[in-house]
Amino acid sequence: MPRSVNAVASRRRRKKIMNLAKGYYGSRSKVYTIAKNTVEKGLQYAYRDRKTKKREFRALWIQRINAGARQYGISYSQLMGKLNASEIGLNRKVLADLAMNHPEAFKAVVDAVVS
Repeated sequence: MPRSVNAVASRRRRKKIMNLAKGYYGSRSKVYTIAKNTVEKGLQYAYRDRKTKKREFRALWIQRINAGARQYGISYSQLMGKLNASEIGLNRKVLADLAMNHPEAFKAVVDAVVS
């Protein structure tokens, strides 16, 4: 009896990896075994950095809010504490956008909290 290797499925599996490896340099995009290692490592980096991106953006928002708040003589931590105490439900992303692009609206928020 002839050996069954299921060429259709194995070709599809290899082709999927090779398509993901397009654009890689040299044998990373040409040789299956090397491409497979590179693609797997790239997917690990992508998974990890989806989490890292969230941390980096939160840190950026905090820096922008802090810079905007200090223009009006209040620190970031004081501003956030008073925002929570006064139950103003603006998140850091929105506050950072106000501080950067709409300083008069950010000043209104700071005034509402401080007074």
